[in-house]
Amino acid sequence: MNISIRKATQQDIPAIHDLVRELAIYEKAEQEFTASVEDYLQDFDQKVFDSIVAELDGEVVGMMLYYLTYSTWKGKMLYLEDFVVRAKARRTGIGQRLFDAFIEEGRKLNCRLTKWQVLDWNNPAIDFYKKNGATFEDEWLNCKVFL
Repeated sequence: MNISIRKATQQDIPAIHDLVRELAIYEKAEQEFTASVEDYLQDFDQKVFDSIVAELDGEVVGMMLYYLTYSTWKGKMLYLEDFVVRAKARRTGIGQRLFDAFIEEGRKLNCRLTKWQVLDWNNPAIDFYKKNGATFEDEWLNCKVFL
């Protein structure tokens, strides 16, 4: 088993898009996944987001999509938008290696913290984050406005 963790390139964007679709299906929300591969390519080229991918025997089987943001109380922050490992590649250590690479990227960028969301019913993810020392915020509610 040959595992490689690396920064994504433009050639990885279709695989990243497919992984996000897989996540949307897992979350029973595929109909809400409307961003196209072309949207991803344009936004990646404009540095709207970055990504780290995991390859298993030359195939992209996992990724973390993230971007810089800012905490007015703490300073520079790395926000993890999505973290996906294909079902067939789970339990191989790929998820941990991706997460470690994401944390290292935050340190490399001199971020003060990383932040993300997890669905309250996704117990495997919650357990993974707890194992990695994540703090869970009970008092904050998520808000959004669709444009």
